[in-house]
Amino acid sequence: MNDKINLNYLENYAHAFSEKVCSEYFGTKKYMSGQEIIQLTPSTQVNFMVIKALFEKWNEELEKLKSNPFFDYKDMAVAEALKEFMNVLSRAIKIENNHFRPLMEIAVIDTVLLAIDPLVYFWGEIEKSKEESPLKHLKASKKYIKWHTKLLAELVEKGGQEESEVYKNTLNDLYQKMLDELEPAKSLLASLNQVLPIEWDELIQNEAEEAPVATIPEDKEEALGSSEEENEEKIDNRSISQTEPEEDEKELPTAPVFEESKSAQPSGGTIDPALAWARFESEQSGLLKGPIESLEDGVAINQRFMFTKKLFEGNPDLMGHAFKSIDKCDSFVEAIELINNRYVVKLNWDHDSEEVNEFLHLVYRKFDEK
Repeated sequence: MNDKINLNYLENYAHAFSEKVCSEYFGTKKYMSGQEIIQLTPSTQVNFMVIKALFEKWNEELEKLKSNPFFDYKDMAVAEALKEFMNVLSRAIKIENNHFRPLMEIAVIDTVLLAIDPLVYFWGEIEKSKEESPLKHLKASKKYIKWHTKLLAELVEKGGQEESEVYKNTLNDLYQKMLDELEPAKSLLASLNQVLPIEWDELIQNEAEEAPVATIPEDKEEALGSSEEENEEKIDNRSISQTEPEEDEKELPTAPVFEESKSAQPSGGTIDPALAWARFESEQSGLLKGPIESLEDGVAINQRFMFTKKLFEGNPDLMGHAFKSIDKCDSFVEAIELINNRYVVKLNWDHDSEEVNEFLHLVYRKFDEK
């Protein structure tokens, strides 16, 4: 894509959209039911994205319940009872204002991303799956996704029981094949304008523009693990090219195909943790800048794509390992030292690039209260 989504604008828009909808609804009511959610806004996709976010939160809680070591949740009778229990609960949705607003914000962000960049959205859905094959997760998502349904249906059909990497390659092929058939984003998002007009010049940025982009907190799957020795060996054995990339090679590719990327030369050695901390302390832009428990909690779908491609050589395992290593650090200074030692020079990071700035800001949020 030559254009990309301005996440800072998008999160502000999602927040304002949620504020307006919730203020109007909860001004006269205390709770919202499932049927009311489905009919809440003029955008059917936003409404179903709220339901999707709700059930994903619900499944997270269910997985925590299943981790209880005292009961056999694989027992057939228990599994059937849980299924019936979930069916009963689905007919008794009852949400208060303060719990509903974050779901609405996530729904608006996901809806806009699905409309503008279905490739990145579905790539993120594949990543969400905690099983070896994302088939079950994608099938469950089909009932909530009302746009680009043909792309999703063919992805599920062709992917079958294959693992995530096969799904990502299949998605890339299908996307390129069906690109001209996809409904334009402005047409899909027209219904959102009835609630709050979208400023397209603000939402979509050309790659050549430089603008700060804020992160969107989302619950993410556990990063794919790989041993520290394997990842460090991959870095140490890598031959770092000193050749400046061609102009067209600097653009972010239209698909998450994992191949070696060419980063700009690092500007001035290692990163100074004191200067980085001071810069983020002084910046006040963006709404969602609060502390996060882990890097996985704070990284957005398209940030994950960008970091993997531009900072970690297209290797999601390497990025997942970096997240876990940084999370174990006791301070921002220690985290930056680790980043300098393992990644900045060895992977040829450009200090002045947007992706490095966003990555460091994510690390800053992790240690903001420490």
